[in-house]
This record gives sequence, C-alpha cells and structure tokens, in this order.
Amino acid sequence: MKVSIKLTILFVFYLQIGSTQPLSEKLFKNFELYKEQSFKNKRFKQKDILPLIDKKRNANFKVTEVGKSFEKRPIFELTYGTGPIRIMLWSQMHGDEATATMALFDIFNFLNASGDEFDQFRKELKAKTTIYFIPMLNPDGTELYQRRTIQEIDMNRDALRLACPESKILKELQQKYCPDFAFNLHDQSPRILVGNSNKQSTLSFLASAYDQKKSINGTRKRAMQVIALMNKEIQKFIPGQISKYSDEHEPRAFGDNIQKWESSLILIESGGYRDDIDKMFIRKLNFVAMLTAFESMYKASYKKVNIADYNSIPQNNYSCYDILIKNVTIDIEGQKYTVDLGVNKTEVLNDEKSTNVYIRANIMDVGDLSIFKGLQEWDAKGATLVDDFGNGKEIRVGQIANLKFSQNKRIVKVLENGMLK
Repeated sequence: MKVSIKLTILFVFYLQIGSTQPLSEKLFKNFELYKEQSFKNKRFKQKDILPLIDKKRNANFKVTEVGKSFEKRPIFELTYGTGPIRIMLWSQMHGDEATATMALFDIFNFLNASGDEFDQFRKELKAKTTIYFIPMLNPDGTELYQRRTIQEIDMNRDALRLACPESKILKELQQKYCPDFAFNLHDQSPRILVGNSNKQSTLSFLASAYDQKKSINGTRKRAMQVIALMNKEIQKFIPGQISKYSDEHEPRAFGDNIQKWESSLILIESGGYRDDIDKMFIRKLNFVAMLTAFESMYKASYKKVNIADYNSIPQNNYSCYDILIKNVTIDIEGQKYTVDLGVNKTEVLNDEKSTNVYIRANIMDVGDLSIFKGLQEWDAKGATLVDDFGNGKEIRVGQIANLKFSQNKRIVKVLENGMLK
C-alpha cells in the first residue's frame, strides 16, 4: 500500500514538472510531430504549397484569396481564431527567402492538431487572438527563386510608391485589420556574425524604427518587448547565435512604415547554421519563436519585459567570409609575398528545372583581411599556394577557389568544392 502511495505521489510530481516546462521547450521537443514533410529543400514553388493551402480549408482556418501577383498568381490569406488580439504575418516577400514559409506550414499543422499536451494552448490562442497568415507574398519571384518581384522591384522598398500589386495587397490588409502585432519574415546572409564573436547569426530580430530619430513609442516598445522574450527563449537552443538587425530608418520599407502605421512590427531574419544549407533546423527555431511570441501576446507576459533586454542583443556583424585563409605565401617566379584569402560559397543549380544544387567557392578578396573573420578559418603560415605540379600559382579575385597548399614539398591542405580539407 505504501509503495502504491509513493508511486502515485511520484507520478503527480512528474506531471507537475511537465506542466511547468516552458512552452518553447515543449515545442522544440515535439516539433517533428508537426513538421510539414513535403518540404525537402528550400527551393519549392507556389505549385508546391497550393495543395497544402487547400487542405487547410477546415473548421480551424478560413482561407481567402486576397489578390493576385503581377503574373496573376493567387495570393492567399489563412485566418485562425476569433479573438480581440490581432496578429498578422507574411513570408517570402523576397522570393528566395523560404525559411519562414516552411515554418508557417509547420504552424498550420500544429494548429490543426489535437489530443496532445498543447490543446489548452490552442484553445486559448483561438479564443483570444485572430491571426492572419499570408504565406509566400511574392510567388512570381519564388518561381525564379529570386529576391525581387517579376517587375525587378524589391518589394520591401515599395511601401510608399506601391508599384507592385503584391505591395498594394500587403498595405490594404494592414490598413483593413490594423493588427496589434505584425511579423515581417525574411532570410539574411549566412555570413553574418553575432557582434564581435565568431558565432554565426542564426536568427536576427528587429523592432523597426519608424523615424530617423529611432524614437520609441508604445507601438515600437511592444515589439521590443516581444523580441526580448523570444530571444530569451530561443537562446536555450542556439546560445550566443542571435543578433539584432540594423535599425537605421528606411522610409521606403514596409517594416518601418507598418511600425509607423501603429502595428508593433517584429522582423525575423533567418541566417545560417552549420551544415543547415536548406535551413531545416532554422525553420524549427522559427516555429518555436513565433508560437512562443503568440503565447506572450494573449497572456500579455511580454509587458513584464524590460526593453534593456532588447537593447542588450548584439548587433549584426557583416565582416565575414565563408572561409578565411590567413598568411598564405604566394610565389610567382621566385617573388614571394604573404596574403590572406577570403572565399565565399555559392549554391548553383545543376540545371534550370532542378532543385538540386552544388556548391561553388570563389575567391572574393586577396590581401590584408585582418579585420575580417571566417565561418571557417585556417592559418596557413609556412604554407605556399601551389598548382597541380607543385609550382607557384597566381591568384585572381573572382576565380573558382579550387586550391592546394604545400609545405616542405608536401600538400598539407586542399580547398575543393567549398570544402577545406
């Protein structure tokens, strides 16, 4: 009898521990249950998401065509919940920035699920918020996997002139709903570091400035507080790999203007993570960050956050190469000198119809690169750049970086297809 009582008490104790575990940790742990499996890489097109959108026409989501792109592709909005707190999100304003689109469909799967430990969360979210999702705002650009629209316009610099039909759609929806919170979802270069560290910026946040003075009113303060809360939670999974995007005011940008139009604007930029070219891990972080933010909004827990926590997030640092080779000797017909080599990798499609890519590395700079850092670094002191015959080799900026390095007449390092080995 005593053993049974002890087991019961122990079971209740573990249940209490589970119930007090932060939402972010539960979401991170259970992500695979909700992950949209059809995304195998980041180079998908609108035709790949249309069947997924159609499947969401159910009791949980209202699906509406809100307009068409320049090339007449439909743009859809998915609405979840009926509560008073209004949240609006859009992804792939830039056609080659697909991470958040994948994460949104992961969120759709999560919100459609039931019978798990998140049922209470969904119930409260649905009752207390109305969320407007616009996945893939730039389907024409996505078709070509390019940043700009088919009109060759950067949509994020079109908030005032509204030359793109997609820009008009976004502004009209923001003006129609007047959301309390808005999420501007992007991808940034994987070559960005966190502050003065050597750590890659996996996520970058920003509460966009609505004027040149970078003033802080109630609208922008709310965005800062939510970001500080997301930062605290996501740091658990990528410690030291979150930075803050530059808050220089850009009067043409949607983020800055939506902040001015009194929706608390939260920018999320998905950067790089080691061995995650297709950003499958980073989409998971997006999933956790956004759902954690939603909880803070309907519980108003973000209001307890001090904006000093936002200001303490390190700035983005752009002084980085994919590979930095230091102190290599160049020998041109007996004339020797020492330089650093900055090398960047590029994804190249195998063919226009394929989504498969190969990696090509190019030399971006030669000389004194001591102010730069590399995601991968090698000090080549004592080594000489050589060609296939062991002789000295000239170097040119822009050339493909398939390189060999020798020391004491022995090859000690090879850079081939972006791999330093």
